[in-house]
Order: sequence, then structure tokens, then C-alpha cells
Amino acid sequence: MKAAIYCRLSEEDRNKQFETDDSNSIQNQKAMLLQYAMEHGWEVYNLYSDDDYTGSDRRRPEFNRLLEDAKAHRFDIVLCKTQSRFTRELELVEKYIHGLFPIWGIRFVSIVDNADTANKGNKKSRQINGLVNEWYLEDMSENIRSVLTNRRQNGFHIGAFALYGYKKDPDQKGHLLIDEEAAAVVREVFTLFSQGYGKTAIARMLNDRGIPNPTEYKRIHGLRYQQPKRKNSTLWKYFAISDMLTNEIYIGNMVQGKYGSVSYKTKQNKPRPQSEWYRVE
Repeated sequence: MKAAIYCRLSEEDRNKQFETDDSNSIQNQKAMLLQYAMEHGWEVYNLYSDDDYTGSDRRRPEFNRLLEDAKAHRFDIVLCKTQSRFTRELELVEKYIHGLFPIWGIRFVSIVDNADTANKGNKKSRQINGLVNEWYLEDMSENIRSVLTNRRQNGFHIGAFALYGYKKDPDQKGHLLIDEEAAAVVREVFTLFSQGYGKTAIARMLNDRGIPNPTEYKRIHGLRYQQPKRKNSTLWKYFAISDMLTNEIYIGNMVQGKYGSVSYKTKQNKPRPQSEWYRVE
């Protein structure tokens, strides 16, 4: 029998010295699962390991590679530490563990919570595990949302990047400092507009002087910002000037929560009504 070992690191047990290191958690999972496979006389086909991915992330690269190999029946058993390491979604438990794996002739085993599809008697416990894991995801999402809401209500900045003209305070999370280099451009934009220059004219003036637009500015300063692939993506445009002139953050008001997640199961966001925005003067 060939076994595929799947390990996953969750955020709550991350403990690494360097980003390139496997976490202690991953190492422990590997050691435990390799020993279990050896004790049962199973040959290890491959070891699949997703580091820094949640149990609800369906885009996990090794998880998806495991599913492709399972469909091709390159092994007979999927071996995990717990069912939640494979997935925390009840929908995926039903789709793969109880649905496609039996069709593909794949046995699923998780050793800590005794899930084993060869044992017909513990299907209900596997489904209960899936339900408990689903509740965990929902509760965690609600807890995170309540923390973020509280921070927004108190005027703390939430986001991966500070808006152009500001920078993150390295000494205080959620606090912004003025980035004087970019702020000089912001002040000039407001001054030019107050003197009667149009938005397109201002964008053209900045481009003629070779001043990088906000996206390019982030890239130049080494921020991990995904560069758009469009032509002339480093140039100032009408809309960039227009957005700057109407953004209240430039008069000191923090306005957040314009978009909200559709569900804890998806990364999709949708616009929220203005009455639900968090505005701190």
C-alpha cells in the first residue's frame, strides 16, 4: 500500500526561526506520520506540505497537487495528523473524504482523531469533526471581524499598505506617519488644483517631471506591491489625482470599512453602504 502524507501549518502554531525553514509543527507532523506509515508497513509515495496556509484555503498548492495525484491513483492512502489539517470545511469533507476518495479507491486516515474511511462505523464522527471544524472557522472569522471593527472605530489603520503620502509607524501598529517625500507631491497636487489646474493637467505635469505614481513609488521603495501589467502603469492618471483630492485621509480623517467580505468562506469583498463606514476625524 502506498501512502501520501499531507501536512499543513496553521497560523496559531507557527513557530519558525527563518521563513525558509519548515516550522517545528510541520517537522513534528512529518515525523509522526512517517513513523505511523512505517509501523503499518505502508510505502510513502510522497510528502505534501503546505506552510502558512489556513485549513479553509482551497488554493493551497500542495493540497491541490495531492488531489490531482489522488485522482490519478498514484497512491492508496491519504495520511494526515488530524482531519482538520486536510480541511476545516465540511463541504470538502463530504466532497473528497466521503465522495471522490472512495470512487478513486483512496483511503483517508488521520491518526489523532481516529478518522479512517476503511472503518464504516466512524463516518458520523468524521462528519462531526467536519462540523466542529466548520464552527471553528466561523467563530474565528467573527472574532477577527470584531477585533478589526474595534480598531477601525478607534481610528487605527487596517491594511497591508499605508496610503500614498503616509507610511506605517514601525513602533505602533495601526498608526500612520507622514511620508515627507510623497507628502510633498500630495501638497503640490492640492496647491495646483486650488490654483485652477485641471486633474489631467496635474497628472501630465507630474509625468513630465518623471515623478512616479503611487504604485510605482511603492515598488521603488521595496514594498511588496503587485505591479499592474497594463501599459503605462507607472504614470499618473486623471483618476489617481481625482481620488487623492476627494480622500478625507489628507485632511486627517480615517475612513475605513468601505468594503466587507461576502462570507468567511470566500476572499470576495463587496461595497458597503456609506452609513456602515468607520469614520474617525
